[in-house]
Order: sequence, then C-alpha cells, then structure tokens
Amino acid sequence: MTIPPVLQTLLTAHGPSGYEGDPATAWREAAAAFSNDVRADVMGSSVALVPGTADGPSLALVGHIDEIGLIVTHIEENGFLRFIGVGGWDPQVLVGQRVVLATADGPLPGVVGKKPIHLLDADARKKVPEMKEMHIDIGATDGEEAAKLVRVGDTAVIAGEPVELQAGRVASRSMDNRIGSYVSYEAARLVAEQGGAPGDVFAVAGVQEETGLNGARTTAYSLRPDLAVAIDVTHATDAPGISESELGKHPFGSGPVIERGSNLHPKVSEMLIEAAEAEKIPYTLAASARSTGTDADAIHVSRGGVPTGLVSVPLRYMHSPVEVVQLDDIENTAKLLAAFAMRIPPDATFER
Repeated sequence: MTIPPVLQTLLTAHGPSGYEGDPATAWREAAAAFSNDVRADVMGSSVALVPGTADGPSLALVGHIDEIGLIVTHIEENGFLRFIGVGGWDPQVLVGQRVVLATADGPLPGVVGKKPIHLLDADARKKVPEMKEMHIDIGATDGEEAAKLVRVGDTAVIAGEPVELQAGRVASRSMDNRIGSYVSYEAARLVAEQGGAPGDVFAVAGVQEETGLNGARTTAYSLRPDLAVAIDVTHATDAPGISESELGKHPFGSGPVIERGSNLHPKVSEMLIEAAEAEKIPYTLAASARSTGTDADAIHVSRGGVPTGLVSVPLRYMHSPVEVVQLDDIENTAKLLAAFAMRIPPDATFER
C-alpha cells in the first residue's frame, strides 16, 4: 500500500497546537469533494457534514489535527533561539534534529543543538538533557540577524518527509494525530459514497488536543451531536519493551482498537464492536478507568453529556519524529466508523 494522497498532504503540513492553519486548510479542501457544508470556527477546528437520510441521531467523528512542536521564546545576542515544547515531548528525542520554523517570510530551516558530549563531565553524560539546555541554530551570525528572520512565538516542527517502510508500514512525524483527522475525513467520505447514514454525520478535525482537548470541547458544544466517536492513536504492543499485560494486545495488522471504560458510553462501544464483527473488520479491545487521555474526555461531558466512544489506531514511537503505523489499520478504522454510522438505527436512544 502507498500513503493515501490526502494523508500525505496532512502529514507534511506544519501545524502544532494553536497553529493548525495549514493542515486544517488542506483537510477542508479535501472534504469539499464529498460535502457541500464544510466550515471552520474561531478556534480553527473544521467540520464537514454528510446529511442524514432518515432523521436519525447525529454523529460526530472527531480526530484532532494538531501535532506537537516547538515555539521560540527568546533570541539570544549570539543568534541562537531558545524554545519550549508545544505538547508533550521526550526531550532526548530532540537532540540533533533538523527543524523547520514557520516565519512571516516562509519556512526557515534550523537544527537543534546542545553542548557536545565531549565537553560534558562524567555525571552529565548519564543524564537526559533538558530542553533548557538546547537551542535552535538557524546559522545566524548574531541576534540582530536572527531577529530579522524569526520572532518570538514562531513555531517549529521536525523536518522530514514520510517514509514508506516494509509490509505497508509508514514512518512520519505528526501521525499523532493527523491519522485521526484523516480517518474522520475518510469515514465520512465512505458514508457519503453510500448515500448518507440515517442521521447527520459530522467529520471533525479538531484543534489543540495536545494542549488541553480544546477544539473537541468547543466543537462538541457547538455541534450538539447525539453521539460521538473520538479517533486517536494508541501504543502498538508489538515493539520491544512494550508490556501487553499492561496495555493489552494491539499489534500492527490487528485493526482499530475499540476502547471500553468509565468515560465511554457502553452502548456506543458495543455498537462499534457489533459493526466490526458484522463487517468482518479486525479489531482489538482496550480498557480505561477515569480519563482516556483523548478528546473523548472533553466530548462526553459537553452540555448535558454526549454518548461517546473511542477508536484508536496502533502506533509505534509516539511523540517522536518517526511514529510508525500500518496503513491497513488506518483503512480498517475508517471502514469501521463508516459501517458504524450506517448501522445506527433511526430510533436509537442512549439513556441509561
């Protein structure tokens, strides 16, 4: 399998939390091919509507479109840029990375530097470097030159194109969670292709998940869906050092991960399982207590409550520049959600 063109475009767009304009624009342009009602809001979240056919319950399929990144906090007199993380980084991943800054004059390359290991004492060599010990080097000769190119508040992401690996697997930055926004788009496209589901289907590309679930919170409030499914990534368990006894068994090729738990509506979870089994789509189950760490945590308490499910795609090396997924797991997740939407009875209720 090759990377679907829409997913390729999303993966290569620059869009840390709060700065999702480029991937959001690309998502809306793609969604306009199947929806006559594509909209954005003041937060930057995007929605595409596939109208229902039978006045059934409305469904929101919510994937967040932001990625983790860096933001410039200070320009030093010698021209180096200090930064902090946008979203949750493992700082050691950043050492030696090439980055691209989004500036007023366009993309600007740089590299993440730190004091070389040769100059560290024995104790310092054993410690994981902190972000405050790193800087971005754009090659500027001094702070005055750097300030002409970069402003405090400019963001950076890791540089690099997606790479197709063996066995239908792909490595890229921003898989978390351009995959979720892609699946929401693709599932809605499949529903539109079939003429629509019993109720309205809203594909959502939400913003600012990595910094507070903010886009999902505001979009759920404004849309008022009758039910929702959050779409994210989860840890694939077939990589070294991952414990199946702690996380469950979710290897590549096992399809979408349907989660059950305290914040998730049991009927929605069961309907997802029934759809997977009816369509012979492979899946695994995961369990959570209290929060899920995804947009589902914000959606399910919107207004008077929204019956919410959670479906995830297995992913290796989360929050790194080399997040890896298997493409047929993405495809099967979209197929599951489209089948789920089509199977919702027009008279379905979710009181409990």
